[in-house]
Parts: sequence; C-alpha cells; structure tokens
Amino acid sequence: MVHSLAASTLTVAAPLGCDAPSAHGVEPTAPDVQGASGGVLVTGADEEMLVLEVTAANRIVVRLPRVEVGQGITTAVAMMIAEELDARLADVDIPLAQARTQGNQYTGGSNSVSSLYGPARALAATARARLVTAAARRWHVPAWTLRIQDTRVVALDGRTATFGSLTAAAAKIRRTAVSSKPKPASRHRVIGRPTGRIDARDIVTGKAQYAGDLTVAGAKPTVVARPPTLGGKLVSVDDRAARALPGVHAVVRIPGGVAVVAETFHHAFKARDALRVTWAPGPLAALSDAAIRSRLRAAVPALGAAPSGSAQVEGEFAFAFVSHAPMEVLTAVADVRADRAEIWFSSQTPMDARESIASTIGLPVSKVRVHVVRGGGSFGRRLNYDAAIEAALISKAARRPVKLMWSRADDLRHGRMRGASHHRIRASHARGRVVAFGHAMASVSEAYEQGLSGLGGVKPAVVRAAGPLPSDSGLYDFGRLSGDSGSVELAMPLGAWRSVDSGTMRTAEEIVVDEVAASLGQDPVAFRRGTLRNKTVKAVLDKVATAGAWGRSLPPGHGQGVAVHEEYGSCVACLVEIDAADPNKPRVTRVVMAADVGTAVNPRGLEAQLMGACVDGISTVLQAGLHIDRGAVREGSFADFRYARQRHAPLRFEAHIMPSRREPGGAGELGVPAAAGAVANAYARATGTKPRRFPIDF
Repeated sequence: MVHSLAASTLTVAAPLGCDAPSAHGVEPTAPDVQGASGGVLVTGADEEMLVLEVTAANRIVVRLPRVEVGQGITTAVAMMIAEELDARLADVDIPLAQARTQGNQYTGGSNSVSSLYGPARALAATARARLVTAAARRWHVPAWTLRIQDTRVVALDGRTATFGSLTAAAAKIRRTAVSSKPKPASRHRVIGRPTGRIDARDIVTGKAQYAGDLTVAGAKPTVVARPPTLGGKLVSVDDRAARALPGVHAVVRIPGGVAVVAETFHHAFKARDALRVTWAPGPLAALSDAAIRSRLRAAVPALGAAPSGSAQVEGEFAFAFVSHAPMEVLTAVADVRADRAEIWFSSQTPMDARESIASTIGLPVSKVRVHVVRGGGSFGRRLNYDAAIEAALISKAARRPVKLMWSRADDLRHGRMRGASHHRIRASHARGRVVAFGHAMASVSEAYEQGLSGLGGVKPAVVRAAGPLPSDSGLYDFGRLSGDSGSVELAMPLGAWRSVDSGTMRTAEEIVVDEVAASLGQDPVAFRRGTLRNKTVKAVLDKVATAGAWGRSLPPGHGQGVAVHEEYGSCVACLVEIDAADPNKPRVTRVVMAADVGTAVNPRGLEAQLMGACVDGISTVLQAGLHIDRGAVREGSFADFRYARQRHAPLRFEAHIMPSRREPGGAGELGVPAAAGAVANAYARATGTKPRRFPIDF
C-alpha cells in the first residue's frame, strides 16, 4: 500500500523525527546526492516508510531505514528500485535515513532484504506507473504505448523524458493509466543478476565516509582510559601530567573511565597514558575461565531418561566467549548543547539509541538527532550503542563536540561479546534409527542490573532466560525432541553475535549427527539424506556433496566434513576439506557451500556473505576466542584474538545459489552454523578425535 506526497524536497516528507535545528557548524554526514533538490514522487505507507525522490539531475533517491555495515543492503535495495523503474542502477542512490520516531529501522536477524523486498518494489512500481501516466498526459498519447528505458520514458516516435522532468506532474497523479503492480519474477532483469556493489569504488578510493571520516566543526579526537577488569570502578585520578601535555583540551570523568579530549588522537593517547588512575576491581576479579566453565556445566539442565532399549550417542561441548571485532573500531561524533544534541555513528538500532541517548543526557527525545553512518563491519556489535552514549556524555561534560574512538583493545576488553556456553546432547537410537534427541545447554547471560557499564542502563541485544529450549534438530526425523536451558548471570558486556544461538547450538548438533551416523555404520551424507525432513535442505546437501566430490580419496591427516542448517526461511549446506596432518596447525583447504534463500536479489552479494560465514566458522571452531583472567579479558588485539587471516582462508571456495522463485529469505547469518559444523566434522574425521571444546586451539 502506498500513497503519494508531493513536496519540494525529501526532508519535508521524510519522518526524521527531530524538531531541533542542526548544531552550529555541522557539515553533512555524507556528500549530498548530485542535484539533491528534487521532488518526492511516492511515499510508502507501511512500517518501512520509504520515500522515493527524483532529483533535477535525474537521480533516484531512496533513504534507507537500515544501516550498511558491509552486508551490501544498499546495493540490494538499489537493485529492487532499478528493477521496477527500469532505471540504470548507476542512477539510484541509497543514502541512510536518520533515526526516526516511528516505523522499522532495525537492522538484524538477517531480515533486511526479506522485509524490504515487498515495500521497495511496490514503491518503485507505483512511481513507474505515475511517471508513465505523466508522460502520456504530456504527449497526449496512450500510456500503454510508452516504455521506460535507462531512467527515461520513451515514446514510439522517439521522444524521451527524464524521470526528473516528469516528477512534479507524476507526484500529483492519483489514478494511473497503467498497472502499478510490481513485475513478476519472470520479467526480472536486474534482480537475480550477479552485481558488484554500488559503493565499491567509493570504498576502495576512500570516498565512502565512516564515522571517523566525518568533519563536524569543533569535534576533537577523544579516547578513554578504562579499568583493567570488567566493571572496574574509578577510585581516583591525578590528571595534572596529562593536562600539561600539548594539544590536550579536556579531561573528564564518565561512568566507564576517564576521557581525554585533544587536538589529535596521537595527543589524546599520550595524555591518556599519562593519567595516574586508581581503579577498584570489577565484580568478576576472582573469576577466570576454568571457574566460568565449571559454573556453566553445572547450570546445564538434566536431559531426563532415555527411551528404554535404546543406545546412546552423547557429547558435551564448550564454546568460548567471542568478540565481534569489526574491522572499523567503534567511533561516534557527538555535539551536545544545553538545548539539543546531534550524534553521528553507525547503528543497527538508531531509534532505540536515540531514546537512550536522550535519557542519559537529560534532553527530550525530540531534541536529539541521530545520524546513521555506514559501518565497517558489525556482526551484531552495532546493535548496541555504548560508544555513542559515551560520546554524548563526554561532549556534555567537556562542553564541546567530540569524536570518540574506541581502540581495538577497548572493544576486545570492554566491548560486547558472544557469551560462553556449555551444551549436553544425547541422541538415542534403536533398530537403526534415532528415536529421541535431547539438547540442554547453559550460557552466560548479562547481569546488567549490577550496573556493569554505567551507560544509561544499556542492555544486551539478546539475553536468554532459563527455560525450555526448542531444538533445531527438528531438521531431522529424530523422533522425540527435547530441549532445556539454564544460565549463569555474570556482570559481563554481552551482545548478539552472528547467528546468535544457532552458531553454537547447531554446530554441536551437527557434530552429534556425524557421530550418530558413525555409530550406525552409515556415511554422514547418506545418513542425513535419509533423515532430513525438508527436500530443500536435501537439495543443498546433494549439491555440495556432488560439487565437492564427497567421499573422494584424501591423503592421511586430511578429511572432509559436512553440515546443514535451516533458518530465516532459507537453508544452506557446507562441505569442508581440511589438512590436519599436524593436528595443532590445521588448515581448511577447500569449502563448498550451497544455499537456497528463495529469490537471491544479488547472488554475488550472497556469495560474499557465505564466504564471510565460512571464515567465521573456521575462526571460532579452530582458533579465535576470548580468555577471562581474574575478571579481565586477556586478548587486546588481533595478535592474540586470532581471527582467521588470509593464510587461514581456504585455498578454494565455491558457492552455489539454488534457483528459486520464492520470496527472499534471510542470508546474512545463515551460513555460520553450517560452516562451523562442517569445519568441526572435517577436523574430527581427519584426526580421528571427537572435538568438544571450541576453539580447538585455545
């Protein structure tokens, strides 16, 4: 459902949700769209509240209520718009919308493409019908005789009119002379075609702007001295030496530590290191990895009695804490005045962030403007907005605009992380088939009521309460399914990490599936084929088995592993080959993935997502995790948080996108559980071991 709204500029129509004027001297968050003064052609009435504008320079502009963090959503939406308007993709601009007061602005759960697919296409289809009708009225010809090509309306006699020249008239049209329905899939020429990112050139040439690139008048580089332990508290600080250093503008206390505002980041870091701070230890100062693992194991609920007469395949699995570690460190620019505030940062939840920032600094929500900036990676990290709240507090205390940057060590040691978890799984089989499957687990949940962060009550994006756990092993015909969960509350900054619970649950389950197959004397692929419930999942499994030459002869110490996963209305299979001739230095040599996500708007973007998921699986299964030593995170950089690098990436990678006419499902996080499970199973087959703690080299 859409309705029209004629206006001279987009900002009149867009629900920006802030009645405060821009802070003095602030430059735009991104370069203006070429010919930015244009006309609003159509506004969506659904919760996405999309607005389509055409500028005088014939640019099509749709401000996106999502954040671009490398997943390629701006390209996917541009393709949807270009498809329905028969426009050149190069003529479509997808800037990011500011935080609004209503609608859906949540980026997460692998649902951006699926949630925008209908609204974006309907918006553009309505615009197309109005543009054609406007041209028909201008030229006094039947609308059905006209066609659209390359962002122009074309008549049979060769006359053309740009969209920009027709927009003012088209915006006033209420009844169109041609259909305003989106195209059927059979007519798609852009959607489904492998396409390079529309922002690729800007990224590689440095034109694309991230929070750290923004120029806001008077905003000075800022860093924070933080306690050595999680949740540590400031006791005292002697800042005389720091203030005496050149380039230092301010030193202020905030709940998370002591902030230094300086002329450059070099000056800021030097002054931070010159502070003489006394810290009180945090609430976990007596706690380390071994004790946390012990508590988790004790918190796992009992599985209950197994069916009588059945044999058991059992396993317990431990997963470490994992940092999101996006390549771009957290950065936020804040300009807080007595009567208004503006914040620039990359956020997956800008509407929530705006409310929290307003509450923290004591301003009405209507006086806070949040500008959403592209992010250099997220993996769930930017669901939370710790840095933005800190920046606002520092700006308020220092009485000047600031550009706050968390260092890599800041984020690894004080930022959000995937909670550690312990899993107990039992598969019961009798007469050659699984008759019951139970999965109980416990994970660390954030005891945020203990005042861990001191940042206005920021809560984790996802916290699991103890209770029944629906087992994802419903993928298989495994008889009676059961699940339960417990939790260990600790004052730790947790956050949703890629695939959230599935990243650990399904990894453990796919390992057990392999072990059940071995117990029954069956091949892992054949066993899955015989027990999977969904023919679509079987199809992706068959694809990787064929493309990856499952069962081929490999040298000693090498092995193949396979795993499948279904979520977000999509499914995926992964086949991995690993060289574990030296079990202490395993190397994944080949990965084959196949995915059915319904309509793949941009198959090239989906391939990139699957490749990233593959690297996530390699990292978290083989080598990347966080240690807790007496209440402190040990790792402080990529030197010791050992995420996979180029030398750990597979020598061969291929992704197969299954054809489909279904509506799009989710894909961003889809591949992680299958990749992780396949890596673990390949390592087990190559080494003849049963891996139980992850990462394996920890």
